[in-house]
Amino acid sequence: MKFETPAGVNPIDQQKVIGQPASRLEGPLKTTGTATYAYEYNRAAPKHAYGYVVGAAIAKGQIRRIDRTKAKAAPGVLAIVTAADVGQLPPGQFYVDRLLAGPAVDHYHQAVAVVVAKTFEQARAAAALLKVTYIATKGAFDLAAAKDAAPLPKPGPYSGPSQTNVGDFKGAFAAAPVKLDATYTTPDQSHAMMEPHATMAHWEGDKLTCWCSLQQLNWGARDLGTILGIPKENIRLISAYIGGGFGGKGTALSDIVLASLAARAAGRPVKVALPRPLIFNNTTHRPATIQRIRLGATADGTITAIGHESWSGNIPGGGTESTTASTKLLYAGANRFTELRLAVLNLAEGNAMRAPGEATGMMALEIAMDELAEKLQMDPVAFRIKNDTQVDPEHPGRPFSSRKLVECLQTGADRFGWSKRVAKPGTVQEGQWLIGVGVAAAIRGAPVMTSAARVRLNRDGIVTVETDMTDIGTGSYTIIGQTAAEMLGVGLDKVVVKLGDSTFPQSPGSGGQWGAASATSGVYAACLKLREAVAKALGLNPEEAQFANGQVLAGNRHYALGEAAKAAELVAEDAMTYGTLARQYAQDTFGAHFVEVGVNRYTHEIRVRRMLAVCHAGRILNPKTARSQVIGAMTMGVGAALMEHLVVDKQVGFFVNHDLAGYEVPVHADIPHQEVVLLEGLDPTMSPMKAKGIGELGLVGVAAAIANAVYNATGVRVRDYPITLDKLLGKVSLI
Repeated sequence: MKFETPAGVNPIDQQKVIGQPASRLEGPLKTTGTATYAYEYNRAAPKHAYGYVVGAAIAKGQIRRIDRTKAKAAPGVLAIVTAADVGQLPPGQFYVDRLLAGPAVDHYHQAVAVVVAKTFEQARAAAALLKVTYIATKGAFDLAAAKDAAPLPKPGPYSGPSQTNVGDFKGAFAAAPVKLDATYTTPDQSHAMMEPHATMAHWEGDKLTCWCSLQQLNWGARDLGTILGIPKENIRLISAYIGGGFGGKGTALSDIVLASLAARAAGRPVKVALPRPLIFNNTTHRPATIQRIRLGATADGTITAIGHESWSGNIPGGGTESTTASTKLLYAGANRFTELRLAVLNLAEGNAMRAPGEATGMMALEIAMDELAEKLQMDPVAFRIKNDTQVDPEHPGRPFSSRKLVECLQTGADRFGWSKRVAKPGTVQEGQWLIGVGVAAAIRGAPVMTSAARVRLNRDGIVTVETDMTDIGTGSYTIIGQTAAEMLGVGLDKVVVKLGDSTFPQSPGSGGQWGAASATSGVYAACLKLREAVAKALGLNPEEAQFANGQVLAGNRHYALGEAAKAAELVAEDAMTYGTLARQYAQDTFGAHFVEVGVNRYTHEIRVRRMLAVCHAGRILNPKTARSQVIGAMTMGVGAALMEHLVVDKQVGFFVNHDLAGYEVPVHADIPHQEVVLLEGLDPTMSPMKAKGIGELGLVGVAAAIANAVYNATGVRVRDYPITLDKLLGKVSLI
């Protein structure tokens, strides 16, 4: 099915099941510990062995020699795999990192070997006996030091041009009566998901099955095939449940590659789980940025010039952090300039992490908007509303498909009590606490991608949905089940959802905020085809048939749904593809974040006291799971604002705090009352579902709102994240 014109009235609009706050279908499995994750498929591959990955002890150089004598003789050892055994492996199409070092080492903890033994303890002990001799060479680990020589990168497949110009930015900025020129920094960050990267691999002849933790299975099979040099068709990936990903499990990484190599070498199934230090230094992360923002405005608050320059680093061949993506679309302004520069650094690969580019870019832009509002002596909410636009600022002939940013800001201001805000910083006090409030706008792209599904109907009226879509804790099982239930007129209890198997029809997987809208649209297409098959089987006109309450009705005739499959199971498969609407309209989601903080005037401890997010993302497929996504993102925003910082040892070239003890993320005690408002508003240009993704929108802008609240509380403007108390010491008035 091809979606080429805006959607009209369709079965989804009934919203008998879709749009309702259904609890997660897989919730009981997860809460009882019976959901099977990648490392737990013991019955599927009995007599499995264990692989333990050895990471490089240098950040750049060469492997001179690997002495495996003692390791090979250790108890239980079955195999040791290095690049000397399998040759130099090429990268996949998504990640550029070589997943097995040799002879060159590209970054610290790049895998140099996997040791396979009968037990995990034996594999770990033997790995410690592996003696690797290196020739270390000088590397680059400091973004600030590499900044001035960083070139403009070539556009990547998931990023636009590295430089854009509209109008005369330099002239308009120079002439602006009120202007801001400030630099902001964001640090390297880790995904820090609960479930580690893990895989169990099993070969049967030349066929490979991997039980894994991947967000995009078709990409994973493609990339794993490329790396191993085998046809994609020979690979089956199973990823039924994922314990968090945030973009860090997009496709094939070292766990799945080394488990596959180890299983082939050992001649039996092998499971591999990366220890935390390897996750932080071996896999991917959100790269640090240095951002310069220049804003110019007239005295009445009309923005006349917007400039955003950004620097990030990556390993050779890696992509840039697209921090300017939001700046291109969020506010009006006739004269505009954006630029991305990319330095080569010998740290682990920087790649997708929840709202890549937008999250870090808005950490800077939305502080800058507050700073300019203060110079203008304008309310920050009013300043943002004044500079709203209903068209793409870089391409004025391209309107937004739907844009309720102003309504998000106004609704949030009303719900949060923004009118009581005291503009002068450091004014509001409660005992030892200085109280401040902050705001930030939010924008995140809402792409939809080709997605397919297969739908089955049996004689009992049970509908089974199959697609290789994954669920990383987002509620995919539930909204896909709700879609099928709505389309076929049955309750959610009559739907079985099967996900996470690469042999199922292909979806784009989880990521990029495209998963929900894309995967449900694929299910819609398959269900539409099944409705036709049901009607024909019952001798009804498909155009007249209605599906409701487990019945199929047309005129005065009605049948139980299962009667259509009385003779044999009915099966329908289809994919949703798209025309040019995404080029005709700017398709984005919008929101506003409001935060209240308390800062202890003596210790400078920062506590977030309350948070509000107002989001507009088309039809909300399930308000319960959507709210869950938003509050999780808000929590992640607290971490980005106040805690998260992968500290780089600039001499040795690695992330020092490479575990969950040293890398701080929010815990329950850090998170206050969170309120989420989901604005009504369908978007018929997206798909028949009229929905957009929301999982990344909830993060974008949160950190800046917290930063703005800290400033309102203390009068101290911190432009270097995270905002830790040492950055306030000696600057907060004690009077």
